[in-house]
Amino acid sequence: MAFGVPFIANPDLVERLRQGAELNPPRPETFYTGGTEGYLDYPTLA
Repeated sequence: MAFGVPFIANPDLVERLRQGAELNPPRPETFYTGGTEGYLDYPTLA
């Protein structure tokens, strides 16, 4: 099982899995673009 893409979209993936929280959907069109969009702009759990 791989977690690379889920971790990009969910920097708090472990906690989301622990809590059974909804995951942020990944936005592949923003992957590897050289900027922060798609890496640092996903919401974390409140």
